[in-house]
Amino acid sequence: MATRYQMLTTIKGYTVTMRPLRHTWHQMHRESRKLGAVVADAVTALVGSWGFIFFHALWFSYWIGTGVERYPFSFLTMIVSLEAIFLSAFILFSQNRQSERDRAHAEMDLRTDRESKKEIEALQRTLNRIEQEKLDRILEILRK
Repeated sequence: MATRYQMLTTIKGYTVTMRPLRHTWHQMHRESRKLGAVVADAVTALVGSWGFIFFHALWFSYWIGTGVERYPFSFLTMIVSLEAIFLSAFILFSQNRQSERDRAHAEMDLRTDRESKKEIEALQRTLNRIEQEKLDRILEILRK
């Protein structure tokens, strides 16, 4: 199991170095967020919850049921319209940021894939060299 510390492994005289694990892209993303992004994420998480739906259902029921204002509920309509404007802006902020995060994730995946390919090719070369050395030794032993 890999740890956060650099590991050295020796296989029949050959040293394989495993680099330390870096932060995951989730951690890097969370650490790089600014206050506006944190607020947008929090608002979006709140708006996308059942509690938000129940709160509004209770609020509208109370407003209409107790007669806070008469039909056609102009003030309630204005409040809900303002809320919709602000919530749609927060949701758009959050979606744009998620798109940026997804783009960064794809770039990091590509970089990781390229690094992995290089490491796999290096391991293949090392294994081929070891195999060739083993075959040479076997041939040497057979010749004696």
